[in-house]
Amino acid sequence: MVRYSIILIFMGILVTSPVMAQYQDSVNRVIQNKMPQIVWVKTWPGGNKSRQHSSLKERINSVVFGIKNAVLSTPVAVLANSPDDFLVLDQGNEAMFHVEEEMGQIPQPFLKKDHDLTSLVGFCQGPGQTILITNSKTGKILIYNKKESRLHILNDTLSLDQPTGIAYSAELREIWILETKSHCISILDEEGKLKRKIGERGTGKGQFNYPTHIWIDKSQKVYVSDAMNFRIQVLNSAGEVISSFGETGDATGYLARPKGVATDSYGNIYIVDALFHAVQVFDLHGTFLYSFGIQGHQDNEFWLPSGIYIDDNNFIYIADTYNSRVQVFQLTNTTLK
Repeated sequence: MVRYSIILIFMGILVTSPVMAQYQDSVNRVIQNKMPQIVWVKTWPGGNKSRQHSSLKERINSVVFGIKNAVLSTPVAVLANSPDDFLVLDQGNEAMFHVEEEMGQIPQPFLKKDHDLTSLVGFCQGPGQTILITNSKTGKILIYNKKESRLHILNDTLSLDQPTGIAYSAELREIWILETKSHCISILDEEGKLKRKIGERGTGKGQFNYPTHIWIDKSQKVYVSDAMNFRIQVLNSAGEVISSFGETGDATGYLARPKGVATDSYGNIYIVDALFHAVQVFDLHGTFLYSFGIQGHQDNEFWLPSGIYIDDNNFIYIADTYNSRVQVFQLTNTTLK
């Protein structure tokens, strides 16, 4: 308690502003409500090996054989069942890794290179045992069928304008895709046929400026990282904007380069900010709660992170992109909801 008082007094002397008031409020929340804690769990691959220290031999073995000592290049997205069973989309290796019990393997269809995989950006769970993947360069959506061990284009007649973020709603039976270059959302049926588009370029409600990441929660609310508007827009299943929050700035609670977005089981909203090398957490009303991560290469540190995924047990998976790894955390002490 004394330590927090000293911090507040010291910071109050230096700064008196809305930013400081917001900071004080967040600290008071920690003191009074025992703010939930983010606990570091693991890193994959282990050993804090950054991309600069990965040998050429390890990279060749990783891509060609896809089995032992796999080393990531540029992970951009994660999809997980548990900390011992998850998928990683690796843009640098033009592949997807399946990680089980610390072993990373590239499924055979990604090794064949029957498709142009030079710009894989986002992926999500699709219908049944399928994974849907965006290819920004080709403008196509790839579908990987785990059961059939097959990778193909979802709808070859459909061409999207720099597709990036992707999310699937089993309840709606719809695929929501961000077309970053066209500043809009395209909504497809399960066969990949276009149903409708939402949005256009702009700064107003329901408009976008280079959106990049998307998340659909269990209540079918849609969260869009409206990157160059430096905000998150929340939509309902009809595509109507429910709320939005965020503005550009270089202090905690502001956004600089918002990327991945996800929600935990309590509805709190997590935003990966690449320029801050951190993850910021907001409540349902867009009020800043806390953040975790700083720039660096050790545990709990990031270097230009991008993607995020939160599973049903509140394990948090971060694509620590330029550290060439995935870091796993867990939300604990959930007194504050």
